[in-house]
Amino acid sequence: MRWIRRGGISLAVCVGVLASLMAALLVFGKARALTVSPTFGHQFRTVDYSDLPAVEFYQARDGVSLAYRSYLAPAAGRGPQKVAVLMHGASDSSAGMHVVARALLQEGITSYVPDLRGHGANQPHGDVRYRGQLEDDLMDLMRAVRPRHSQAQWILIGFSAGGGFALRIDGSEQGIMFDRYLLLAPGLRFDGPTARPLASQDKDAQRFVAPYTGRLIAITLLQKAGLHWFDGLPVLAFAVPDSKRFTASYSMRLLENFAPHDDYLADIRNMHRPAVVLVGSNDEFLLADQFAPVFQSQHVNVEIQILPGLGHLDMVTNPEAMRAITAAVR
Repeated sequence: MRWIRRGGISLAVCVGVLASLMAALLVFGKARALTVSPTFGHQFRTVDYSDLPAVEFYQARDGVSLAYRSYLAPAAGRGPQKVAVLMHGASDSSAGMHVVARALLQEGITSYVPDLRGHGANQPHGDVRYRGQLEDDLMDLMRAVRPRHSQAQWILIGFSAGGGFALRIDGSEQGIMFDRYLLLAPGLRFDGPTARPLASQDKDAQRFVAPYTGRLIAITLLQKAGLHWFDGLPVLAFAVPDSKRFTASYSMRLLENFAPHDDYLADIRNMHRPAVVLVGSNDEFLLADQFAPVFQSQHVNVEIQILPGLGHLDMVTNPEAMRAITAAVR
């Protein structure tokens, strides 16, 4: 009996220590303080937003009204109309895809650009209610706008994290919602072969994102135990201006949802529709020359184009990128 009591006390002590460690990681395992770079994001500062469409709203299945913008092209005289849905990048909003939508409009292509849940005009920022809600929201948006274009060819275009999310869609059962996919500098995995190592990133890129390392460790361990109590806590911070446009941090469930599935290679193998990947040779966050080996090792029909001299944000602002985008969707 004495041995049993001692064992029970030891187990209780171990559990208490583990619980205390987890609590410390959750409470104190936060990101370093971030300062906004005076130069990072300069590509957006020259964009003319005077013709930015007003925000509209559609109703998601949970009754929440979510924001989007419409870029409506005149009805096509010949052939099927093309309609694109544009997914913005991490921390940004629909305004970040304005140059792309405007370029498509000049080609007679209508675009719908949502503020993803947790971003832009959708409050609160930085969280979703469950992993998979972004897919549900996209399906609800399509139910709202698809009837307006009954004979159209539909294209899903995603930039950065939005490109990773577009891959998530194409590789899932929802992939048949669209006829074609265009991935602009898509984020796959932070530790994958397409991610530029932190040591080789420039200083602006290095300080743009800061993980809550301790909290990420604790929540990941709790998830493995089947516990999701803390999935709504912030785990990633962005060095962005204090603005309604930008989102300053992501919860665990938003971070996991706004990306390919954990097995992103399976997403590539399971792609339902033709896809093109565009990435700049000078991308600050990605290694352009690694996209072809990764994608084509899993799916030979994915077209990879490397745009010389372009960086990450150039993919949604630079005229050369706009020419490549419009050529890819013609």
